Amino acid sequence: MLWSISPFGEAKVGIPYGLINGLNIYLVFILCFLANVLVFPIMIFFLEKINNYLLRWNPYKKAAIFVARRAKTGSGDKIKKYGFWGLLLFVMIPLPGTGVYAGSIATYLFKIKRRKAFVANSVGIFLSSVIVWSTTLLTMQGVS
Repeated sequence: MLWSISPFGEAKVGIPYGLINGLNIYLVFILCFLANVLVFPIMIFFLEKINNYLLRWNPYKKAAIFVARRAKTGSGDKIKKYGFWGLLLFVMIPLPGTGVYAGSIATYLFKIKRRKAFVANSVGIFLSSVIVWSTTLLTMQGVS
């Protein structure tokens, strides 16, 4: 679960870690998925409340501007253009740099309605988790 909450792996690392360590395959999926879903409300709270306070310090402000620029130039156009579906697809792709952390930042930057964004992030996380879970299981069984 900790890997699934971590920005360094999310469920993309949590699920394989749990499966490789012999934990119940269904419990791993459910716990990693739920832990990853919890990131969205935490990130939105951070971005809306704490971020404004921290922007007063130059090192943080420079880092925040760097992250915002990267988010806008990366997949920002597609998320802006396609809204809900763009955000869902962006979060769904199980690659580094995509996922709920980036989806939360995109929600904040592009001012997407929170309820819509939560659903898009949750469905995206679910689909990403299914991809990672099934791929890991098939690989462990020697099919892939």
